[in-house]
Amino acid sequence: MKRLLAAVLMLCTLATTYAASKEDYIPPADEQPRIVRNFYADAQLIIENGDTTYLFTLRPITVFPTLKFKKKKDEQKYQRLVRNIRILLPYAKMIRETLIETYEYIETFETQEEREAYLKQMEKSLFNQYKPILKKFSRNQAKILIKLIQRETDQSSYEIVKAFLGSFRAVFWQGFGKLFGVSLKGKYDPQRDNNDMLIERIATQIEQGTL
Repeated sequence: MKRLLAAVLMLCTLATTYAASKEDYIPPADEQPRIVRNFYADAQLIIENGDTTYLFTLRPITVFPTLKFKKKKDEQKYQRLVRNIRILLPYAKMIRETLIETYEYIETFETQEEREAYLKQMEKSLFNQYKPILKKFSRNQAKILIKLIQRETDQSSYEIVKAFLGSFRAVFWQGFGKLFGVSLKGKYDPQRDNNDMLIERIATQIEQGTL
């Protein structure tokens, strides 16, 4: 759980501040976290009076209209977005699960001072562990990661950093991130924003196993 907590802190902050490359980073396959895909049906084995029956319950899936591209460049941009979401979505999901576990864990401490000391220690000890990987992400990937974090947690990365590290450091990281053109306060609105709508479409298809 400690390793996952580090991912929460580092992915919310370092990915936005150290992203300097214009080229998207593609981690080696053995270093990428994986998504547990939702298969199309749940299977249940039923044995009754010596007879064996398999009961399959189909899961609902979202079907999207086929995308049409006016230019080859637009299609290439879309494929690049698909590739990046495949890379980054598992990190965002890992953060969501970690937040749930961490909120429960820090509640076991008796005082706020103990909670803050624990989180500060974790931030310091694991900073160097995640920095070499996250600094390789491009600014474009960092922006997508911020969107996916908010999609999974229903909170902005700024709110997450503020909750775990306090207002002062949240303001610091927000200001530092903006120097690189990335805001921790960015909103995710797939109902109104066309880019967010496309991110939601791709992420949903990846989760369903239809892309």
